[in-house]
Amino acid sequence: MRPILPLSMLVVLFTINTSFKSSVAGKDDFHIVIEKHKYEMRIYDSEDNWLITYPVVFGNKDLSDKMMEGDRKTPEGVFHIASKRPHEKWNHFLALDYPTQDDYAKFNQRKAQGIIPADAKIGGSIGIHGTWPHEDFAIDQFQNWTLGCISTKNEYMEEIFTRIAVGTKVVIKN
Repeated sequence: MRPILPLSMLVVLFTINTSFKSSVAGKDDFHIVIEKHKYEMRIYDSEDNWLITYPVVFGNKDLSDKMMEGDRKTPEGVFHIASKRPHEKWNHFLALDYPTQDDYAKFNQRKAQGIIPADAKIGGSIGIHGTWPHEDFAIDQFQNWTLGCISTKNEYMEEIFTRIAVGTKVVIKN
């Protein structure tokens, strides 16, 4: 497991490992890998050099792939940051382009196999965000509390929000 680095190390890592010169990079300058079973979000540069790891939590203790709306599970696959905005409850929100064509294919196959109800919906509004104000302890305690999103501490979300561009690739795996 890679170490979780203190906030003060972020600038040093970005300076040493990238040609990062502005507060916001382009969509191809970084990519994000989230490993649910490790409760980690790792950021890599365009040459696949690991830069930093953030602790994260999800919605459901069952870390399997999202099946349908309302199951509180985090989807697995390859996504992109579709938009980013301040969020009134959770600091900042990086919306993912879930559901993708691959997600619809998995969803429809599961319906056809009877794994999920015929009237189930696929869901949406999945993203990366902070915590409720003054509740960063949920991350330290690995409390899975979201409806299927990825959550990290608000101070980390500040760092991520200012540096990650719309269009950045996000891989989520178990």
